[in-house]
Amino acid sequence: MNSFESTSVSVAADDQLSMAIIDLVAQTTDTDPVELEPLYHAIDPDLLDSLPGETGFTSLEFSYHGYTVVVREGRDAIEVSIADESVTIDDSTETDLAGTGSST
Repeated sequence: MNSFESTSVSVAADDQLSMAIIDLVAQTTDTDPVELEPLYHAIDPDLLDSLPGETGFTSLEFSYHGYTVVVREGRDAIEVSIADESVTIDDSTETDLAGTGSST
């Protein structure tokens, strides 16, 4: 596992949130996505994919592949942040789905 504090991406409403989380963890760990533990062992992927359209959704937090994953409603998109489970996620590191930002 790479050492970092946290990283975030914005996910458009028409993108699959579950796949964005898998891709973010795979990029962070430099692992092929098919080699990761199945996401459904941590949370229902269909539930994740339904969040962008849910009225009243604000945030969700769960553990996956050694990371704390936080999903929040953003201004124009869903914000996904991951951090080592021992690190607190803050709002200071954000980027778009095209890349991942990190802070050390």
